[in-house]
Amino acid sequence: MDWGTELWDQYDIIEKHTQSGLELVEKYVKFVKERTEIEQNYAKQLRNLSKKYSLKRISKDEPECRLSSYQSFLDILNETNDYAGQRELIAENMMMSICIDLTKYLQELKQERKTYLMEAKKAQQSLESTYKQLDSSKKRFEREWREAERAAQYAEKTDQDINATKADVEKAKQQAHMRAHVAEECKNDYAAQLQKYNKEQNQFYFNDMPLIFNKLQDLDEKRVRKLAQGYILFSDTEKHVMPIIGKCLEGITKAGTNVNERNDSMVVIEQNKSGFERPGDVEFEDYSQGINRASSDSSLGTPKGPMELLGKNRSKNFWLFSKKSKLSPSTLPPFSTPPAPSPANGPPSPKFGRDPLSYCLKEINKTVKPRISSFRTLRRSPTVTEDFGHLPPEQRRKRLQQKLEEICKELQKEVDQSEALGKMKDVYEKNPQMGDPASLASQISQTSHNIERLKGELNKYEAWLAEAGGRGDTLRYKTHSFNNNGAHDVHSPDGAHSDESTPDPSQAIYAEFDDDFEDEELTAPIGKCTAMYNFPGASEGTISMQEGEVLAVVEEDKGDGWTRVRRNNGDEGYIPTSYVTIALNK
Repeated sequence: MDWGTELWDQYDIIEKHTQSGLELVEKYVKFVKERTEIEQNYAKQLRNLSKKYSLKRISKDEPECRLSSYQSFLDILNETNDYAGQRELIAENMMMSICIDLTKYLQELKQERKTYLMEAKKAQQSLESTYKQLDSSKKRFEREWREAERAAQYAEKTDQDINATKADVEKAKQQAHMRAHVAEECKNDYAAQLQKYNKEQNQFYFNDMPLIFNKLQDLDEKRVRKLAQGYILFSDTEKHVMPIIGKCLEGITKAGTNVNERNDSMVVIEQNKSGFERPGDVEFEDYSQGINRASSDSSLGTPKGPMELLGKNRSKNFWLFSKKSKLSPSTLPPFSTPPAPSPANGPPSPKFGRDPLSYCLKEINKTVKPRISSFRTLRRSPTVTEDFGHLPPEQRRKRLQQKLEEICKELQKEVDQSEALGKMKDVYEKNPQMGDPASLASQISQTSHNIERLKGELNKYEAWLAEAGGRGDTLRYKTHSFNNNGAHDVHSPDGAHSDESTPDPSQAIYAEFDDDFEDEELTAPIGKCTAMYNFPGASEGTISMQEGEVLAVVEEDKGDGWTRVRRNNGDEGYIPTSYVTIALNK
């Protein structure tokens, strides 16, 4: 079934239907455009949201960067940003594959439909023109035939009139014959026009219009197929990026599962452990017995616990949990000594008044409270010093160790550069056409100066680390330097010159500092430990371990939070004491 056969007389319906189909395509294109705008706005808002909460660029030294919860939040922000990119991709693909393509196809359909309608209009105009000619010849034939009938009747009437002359009769007959002849010609012309019209009408209704209607049907079916493809693309465009969106969502889920509250607690402990001992009990001083506080070994004038480490803050009030005194600091001298009691028979001191015991209790209250160390005081940071003396002992050791690692890396870089300059100088001396050796003198001198400066800093920080009671990691670096002649000089780690030479000038010479493993490789284990958490062992001197792994304890924790262990294969290193459960041999 086709339109040309079944809808041969429904030209207006077909025209209206095809027009509504094109309008549907336009409507769908507008719909997809608005959808792409929504996707783009959504992606833009997601990017702005991700950017808003990730504006703070935290360096690796910041405490938060090591927390799994913070890292997971950063991962979520990154995945959200990637998710926004996929929404933008959806909008872009929809615009390209649906909107632009359908808009172009729609223009072609409109032009093609216009052509078919013009052909139908021309065929209809041709048929109407033929019909007008037919109608005109028909009316002429009718008019001429009536005239011929009247002429024949007049000739017959004249012939029967006895008063009419022969000439009148003959004239009437000739007129009637002429009219009859003209009527016959009009009849023939009408018959010819009728035959022509019927032929054109048959061509119009059985050939021309059905062909045009079938073309319009094909056009409409192509439009419907194309629109259906656009409907499918609306879904497929998003389906194609769903795997990537799924990965983004899986990344967010993984970020949530990567949060380890226990490890975060351990990180907080590791980063903020001060190393101070808890303050000891404040002893009672019996003023009623006349004990001199200033000379007493257990007097309150001798600070206990962290007070000995915070000598600079002795004149300040230390309140547990940051509770402030109701009295001003000027009224609470922490190390004031009450006046000595008067002789036995003399008058009592005016400060004691009538109740010496109440005075003693008040003095004890005054002298004890200001000296109770508070957590807030331990966190107050005085002026930052180069030796990190403003930090608590544990944090100071960690910062000094970090500084030593940075210096060693920088020193190794300078040594490598010095070695490269020496080799370049040797090449220039052997092949002068390649360059002037003297042009490298300033660079070699500057590199040598940098090496000496870094060695000095290295020794200085090592001394500070030893003073802080830290365990020095093994620090190795190449110690090649070059004299003005390009020859290799070998220096010991402390900067002293060594006359020893090696057969291969490019061979690396290493110096070691405070290697804890060299002399104790055969130390008998003193117990065993089981890992409660995974530990990567990324720092030099440490050893990695997996949760549940059993290791031999070689050396107990010396108060710095690290325990030395050994594997069955002989690998040794330090691990965080809080990451394992230890069972020592009895």
